[in-house]
Amino acid sequence: MNAPFQERPATGEAPAARPLLTLLIAAPRGFCAGVDRAIEIVERAIERYGAPVYVRHEIVHNKYVVDSLKAQGAIFVEELDEVPDGAPVVFSAHGVPKSVPVEATRREMLWVDATCPLVSKVHRQAERQIEAGRHIVFVGHRGHPEVIGTMGQVPEGSITLVETVEDVAALEFAADEPLAFLTQTTLSVDDTREIVAALEAKFPHIVGPKAEDICYATSNRQAAVKAIAPGSDLVLVIGAPNSSNSLRLVEVAERMGTDARLIQRASDIDPAWLDGVGTLGLTAGASAPESLVREVVAQLSQWRDIEEHTIVSAEEKMVFKLPRQLVD
Repeated sequence: MNAPFQERPATGEAPAARPLLTLLIAAPRGFCAGVDRAIEIVERAIERYGAPVYVRHEIVHNKYVVDSLKAQGAIFVEELDEVPDGAPVVFSAHGVPKSVPVEATRREMLWVDATCPLVSKVHRQAERQIEAGRHIVFVGHRGHPEVIGTMGQVPEGSITLVETVEDVAALEFAADEPLAFLTQTTLSVDDTREIVAALEAKFPHIVGPKAEDICYATSNRQAAVKAIAPGSDLVLVIGAPNSSNSLRLVEVAERMGTDARLIQRASDIDPAWLDGVGTLGLTAGASAPESLVREVVAQLSQWRDIEEHTIVSAEEKMVFKLPRQLVD
């Protein structure tokens, strides 16, 4: 018996080829040593003390990371008064005012400090400047946890926050008042350079840190965006909307004349963004895991044929030690 007749495509016809998307992936990107350390601290605390372990503020600014740690037994709170007496609690990588560990000790909590060592370095610098009799001008973003933590290291009234060059112009200090400046670790390198220049021009005697306070990871990730943005039609930055270093990466790309968008993960991408885009830049803020980068690449490959190129602008080998109470 003959098989049923099946219509065949005309000779020479082939499925339409999908347009090619060239992907420029920045390196370095994603987790920095401070974030790696903070996440490991929470995981080790859960292993050592058992769930739940409380974490004051998001350990890092990334919902994916926070949700993962919640699934392991972490409970995130904003203030210590939400934590039961005697419970284990971890302080976030952004740092906390001095009053927080004092209160935790008074309440006999098992507390672990996950403050990034580079933020802790700024805390120590602030203390030394106050001991030297200088008033501190702190460059940072009002309300950011790192700024709150750093300003909480010194007596109230001994530190003044500035966010812009205009803020510097409005400062009124006596000509002979001893001054020093420090900066948040996750600022725009270019913006901060302008603000520091304005400070030094207005107050020639102001004392600065021996090395800049902006951390290596922030600087490296901004430099990596500068390497991919000129050749990209669009840059996607994976990071949280409350992540200072991620927001700065978007700004860096835009200042170079390239459209840029902040996304938290692949599901945030609108396929319409790719209209007319032949080359896409991709990076991730310091609190975004590499798994989210690969998730984005996988999503893009559903819509276009992908040709990946990793653009390396620096090598990172920094590793920070864990707190002694979590190391066997």
